[in-house]
Amino acid sequence: MVVSSDGTLSSTEFCLAAAVFSEQWRKFNSALPQWSWVPSPKRPWISHNKEEGYLSVENVILPELNEEGRRDEDLIEKEECSCAEGDEFIDAAVLIQNDGAGAHHYDFHVVYSASYRVPVLYFRAYCSDGQPLLLDDIEKDLPLNSVEQLTRSRWLFITQEEHPQLNRPWYTLHPCGTSEWMKLLLRDDASAAQVEGIPMDKYLISWFSVVGQVFRLRIPLEMMNLGCT
Repeated sequence: MVVSSDGTLSSTEFCLAAAVFSEQWRKFNSALPQWSWVPSPKRPWISHNKEEGYLSVENVILPELNEEGRRDEDLIEKEECSCAEGDEFIDAAVLIQNDGAGAHHYDFHVVYSASYRVPVLYFRAYCSDGQPLLLDDIEKDLPLNSVEQLTRSRWLFITQEEHPQLNRPWYTLHPCGTSEWMKLLLRDDASAAQVEGIPMDKYLISWFSVVGQVFRLRIPLEMMNLGCT
């Protein structure tokens, strides 16, 4: 099954892509925190045959950021992203989960936006005692280059909005430019040229290879290779 080559996908395609993404993550990352599917509460105006929900991974502690990492770690330029470049920035430093005292904890949700027809990364951060972090504190956890890119990029920037499923304020990477950079990311894919669409098992892998870099959450090499075949 393929999704549209315009960089968007339907809510049904998102559900299917989310299932593939979480299954492949579990296959190649069995020892790491796992993404799980959280069903939406049933609402009377939603068909009972239509599944809605979001992907979730919670209580994550980001890989430690030393001074050298803050100088050298780069966020991928969205206009130049490709699967071929993926090998240059993927390593074993993926999600880390522990109970370190004084650490900053992150919850990440991947939610479908019906308005933009793309996945959106929502997140919140808090101390070990549950005290929420302000955006200034969150930015201190990010590589300097990520902060600089978020400040000036027309593709990705952080805002605070109401979580569409939880009805509480969460931070989010705004999706206004997502379909455009997804088109750029996938436009040279050979399989897309053959079938006039993007393979379902590739969409969220490619999407997360970009948004995850903001937080140094990296797609395992095996998943990226699978997405590029």
